Order: sequence, then structure tokens, then C-alpha cells
Amino acid sequence: MSTSAASGSAAAGADGDSQPRAWPRTRRHQVVAIFVITLLIAGVVVAVTDPFAGTAPTNNGVSDNSYPTSIARVTEQSLSSQTVVEATLGYAGSFSVVNQARGIITALPALGQVVTEGQILYKVNGSPVFLLYGATPSYRNLSEGMHGTDVSQLNTDLVKLGYGTSAALLGNSNYFTSKTAQALERLQGHLDLPPSGELVMGQAVFVPSAVRTTSVSATLGAPVQSGVPIITASSTTRQILIALDAAEQTEVRVGDPVTITLPDNDTTPGMVTSVGAVATEPSAGSAGPASSSTPTITVDVTLRNPREAGDLDEAPVEVSITNASVNNALVVPVDALLALANGGYALEEIGSKGVHHLVAVTLGLFDDADGLVQVSGSGLAAGQRVVVPNL
Repeated sequence: MSTSAASGSAAAGADGDSQPRAWPRTRRHQVVAIFVITLLIAGVVVAVTDPFAGTAPTNNGVSDNSYPTSIARVTEQSLSSQTVVEATLGYAGSFSVVNQARGIITALPALGQVVTEGQILYKVNGSPVFLLYGATPSYRNLSEGMHGTDVSQLNTDLVKLGYGTSAALLGNSNYFTSKTAQALERLQGHLDLPPSGELVMGQAVFVPSAVRTTSVSATLGAPVQSGVPIITASSTTRQILIALDAAEQTEVRVGDPVTITLPDNDTTPGMVTSVGAVATEPSAGSAGPASSSTPTITVDVTLRNPREAGDLDEAPVEVSITNASVNNALVVPVDALLALANGGYALEEIGSKGVHHLVAVTLGLFDDADGLVQVSGSGLAAGQRVVVPNL
């Protein structure tokens, strides 16, 4: 669903620095329309047929018909529109760690444990299997004289870990040189492995980044074969996923700022980083915000201060996406709008000497949270008094 929030008064005389988008077709705005139509039935017929002659405002409002009313003023201020959705806070990415060693599993990472480049991920037959970064998985033994993308990954890792210099290893990074072997020996010695200067299959695993263990399929003390996935992991990058109603896709854009409400009701800022282009039907038996027959698209949100999210994983959060704003807008309460019988909207202005008349207006940005709407029209100005129902 959609909601909005108004910001404080803007500097006088400046035009809005961003144009409001088309009025979103959301359930909340439909409710607004229904409310205004209700006003049509309750009061506009009187407003159109009664010239309000001799009707003067009082300190407590006006009562030009049988319905109690009060007075509001047209104000000039900034206004912003937001889409508020439910989302899930977790970690970006998911991938499997494939074992290439044979033997008995003797050590495994704990759930939620983070393992970074050059650290031990698990052990087979008491021998460490360590983590290296790279998109190409381990598929062969690496030794002096070999070349390829996997060798380039190894050289880059050895430099990042401080076991070799950029000048020695990256000048011809695709090749496994004697300098590569020397740097690898230093890493192996640090991990209490035989300093062979050769990276054999099963001694290391290449993954795209640091890993956070999300599940473990291997069992301590059990035999394991090569080529078997034994650990499922995510990256350590915090991410919020939104299953957005596909009908609201045009309300959200990459770069839109957001405010995230965490489970403890604290808030933290973020930004929309991707908006899906293909709608998907929710799977049968799915739970959460997408558990309906409505097609959804995936929207990714990045937190500006990831530490504020703590260690929460798969946690429900609420995301308010600011998707439109305008400065120096003329603003009135939504319930001041009168729907005209021939179409369009008007305000019931209280002019000089308490004379009431209708001022036709065009609607702009809606602020559902505070019940405000941007209006424009001939003869409309800040400070004018308008009639609102006294609900």
C-alpha cells in the first residue's frame, strides 16, 4: 500500500526541485477518492446551490449547513510521497561450497560464522581447507608453469593477504611463477599445512567473497566425497528484499531513498538499488507479504548504515520509499476537497466578510500519512481559509 510524509516549510520563492509523479493508483488513494465522493453527497450539493450569503465564520468553525465544519488554511510547504511496503532483512547472495577433498569431516563452521579470505573454512582428515576469493571454482592442481584465470585469482589473493608483492605476482598474473610458489608456501606455513608451493585440489575453495554460513549438510565424523556441496553460505553484505506488487512497479525507482523500520521500531536509512522487470507469481504455500495470488517484482534495498541492522537475518521490516517530492507547494487537508458534479475538484473558500465561494483546483502530490494534498488553481494563494468537515 502507499502512504506519504510532508517535510518542513521550504524557502519562499523557489520552484519545486523535482516534479511529482503521476498520482499512484493505490488502495489508499482509492479510499481518499471514496471519502471525497462521500463529501459530494453530504455537502457539495449545498455548496453548489447555496451562495453562502450572510454566512460568517465563528471561532469554532462554520456551520453553513447541517454538517459541522471547521476552518483550515492553504499553506505553502514541501511535500513528499512514499510507498510503504513489508520486506525481509537478510544477507545478499546465496551459494554452495563444494568440497574437493576426500576423507572424514573433522571440523565445520558454525551457523552464522563468517569466514574471510585466507581463513580456514573446514577440515578433512584434520587438514585445513581454506578460503580464497574468485569466481572460478577450483578444478585442478595448480603448480609452477601453469596459467589461467584460476592462477590469476590465486596471485591476486596472495597479494591481498600480504604473502607476495604486486610487482612480483601481478605483473604477469595469469602465470604461476616461482614467486607464486614462494608466496603460497608462506600461506601454507601460516595455516600449518606442508609448505609445498603447490595448491592441490581440495586444499582451498574459491568463492566470490567472504562467506556467512547459512546451513551445513556435512556431518562431523562422516566421510565426504569430492564434488559434493557441504556448506550453503551467503555474502556478508546486508540487503533488504521487497516482493512488490507488480502494479506498483512505476512507483519505485533505482536511487529512491528509503527509511527502514526494524523489528525493534528503530529506523535506519537506505536506498533502492534494483527494481525487477519481470513479475512472478507467488509459489503455492508461500508465506509473508507475497503470500497472495498477486504477481510481484523483486526490489533490492541497500542499507546506508549496515551495522544498525545488527545480526538480524530473515527479519521482517517495513520500508518507506520516498518516490516523489515537491517544494513550495500549496497544500490543503485532503478532506477540504469537494468533488464537483461535472467532474474535478474545488475548495470552499471563506472570502472577505465571511462570504463563501468555490475555487476550482487541480490535484498534485498526495501525502496520505498527514492527510494533505498539493493543489493549484487560479486565485489560490497561501493563507486563504477553506472549509473542512469537523469529523
